[in-house]
Amino acid sequence: MGAEPSKDDKQPTVEQPRPAAAAEEEEDEPDEWDKRIFSTGCAEENAKLTDCYYEKKDWRQCKEEMERFKQCWKSQGNDKRTDSKDV
Repeated sequence: MGAEPSKDDKQPTVEQPRPAAAAEEEEDEPDEWDKRIFSTGCAEENAKLTDCYYEKKDWRQCKEEMERFKQCWKSQGNDKRTDSKDV
């Protein structure tokens, strides 16, 4: 007769892997946030701005990226569409 596991012997939980096709399908499908960003016409500028912040953790070090995003935002007419104001 073997020893029964004690209550202190916790087995780690393991997530079952998802089929690769299902994971790829989810990744390829843009979510609502992506759709909104793409509709502005400034998705590339937005990505560069968020990447800069992710790397530097300080918006003050991303002034060039912010300026490019703002210029794109205005050139696409988003300032009128969203009724944003210059400060």
